[in-house]
Amino acid sequence: MRAREFSVARLPAPLRSLTTEAISLARDAGRILRRRFRTAVRVTVKGPADIVTATDVEVQALIVRRIRRRFPAHGILAEEGLDATAGTEWRWIVDPLDGTKNFAHGIPSFCVSIAAERGGRVELGVVLDPIHDELFAAARGCGAWCNGRPISVSEVSRIEAAFLGTGLPHSVRRFAGSVGRTFTRFAARSLGVRDRGVGALDLCYVACGRFDGYWEIDQSPWDIAAGGLIVEEASGRMSNFRGEPFDIFGGETVASNGKIHDQILAVLAMPGGIPKRYKPPLQRR
Repeated sequence: MRAREFSVARLPAPLRSLTTEAISLARDAGRILRRRFRTAVRVTVKGPADIVTATDVEVQALIVRRIRRRFPAHGILAEEGLDATAGTEWRWIVDPLDGTKNFAHGIPSFCVSIAAERGGRVELGVVLDPIHDELFAAARGCGAWCNGRPISVSEVSRIEAAFLGTGLPHSVRRFAGSVGRTFTRFAARSLGVRDRGVGALDLCYVACGRFDGYWEIDQSPWDIAAGGLIVEEASGRMSNFRGEPFDIFGGETVASNGKIHDQILAVLAMPGGIPKRYKPPLQRR
C-alpha cells in the first residue's frame, strides 16, 4: 500500500473502522477549533507555562463521547485529565488541541492529534491542521499520507543543510541549561531551527520533508503518539536522545529523515545536553 493514495479499504481489517472514526473525529474537532479561533477564549492556568482553554475541554469532550459510544471497550488517555485505560486491549491517545498557547494568542499554528494503540504499540495516527486544512494519517505497516497522498521524509544527509524543529518544555526553568546549550549548538550547525510550539504538527512536518529533523524533551504521550507513527511510516526514524528505541512514555523525542539522525544524536550527546536524572512526565499504565 505504500506510495499509493489513501484508501480505508486497503487497510488491515482491524484498523478500518478505527481509521474512519479517527478521521471523522479530527474533522469535526477541526471545525470547532476554526469556529472558536480568534474569538473570546477563556484561559485557565494548569501549571507553570502551561494553560488550557475552554476549547480544549469542549473538543476533548466531543472526541471522548464519540469514542465511548463507538468503541465502548476501548481505553482513552487524553491530555485534559482523562486516563481510563485499565484492562483494555485498544487505547486511544488524544490531544484535543496541541498548540494551545498559539491558539489562545491568535497564532494560526495548532492541531488535533488522535492515535490508537494496541497492546502498547501505536497502530494508527491522525493529525489535523484545521487552519491549513491538512490531514496527516498513518497506519502501521501501510504508509503515511497528507490529504490522501503519500508522504515521505527528506533526502538531506548533512546537518549543515538541515532545517530543524524543536520545542520548549512547559517546565522550561527546570531544563533551561540543557535546552539553551542544545539549541545554540544546533543553530550553529544547521540551516536553521524553529520552535513553532506544536510538536504533533512538527513531527508531521518531518514526515513530509518540511523539516529534516526534530528534537524535544519532556513531552507526554498525546504530544507524540500520532506524529511519531506518521514519521516512521514516512520512512523516517524515531528514538530517544541516546538513540534507543522510541517510547511515547519516555519523554525524549528525536525524529529525523534517518540520514541525519546520528548527527542529531551526536549534538545532543555533547556535555550538558541531556538532563541528568530525568524522569518523564507520565508513566505507562
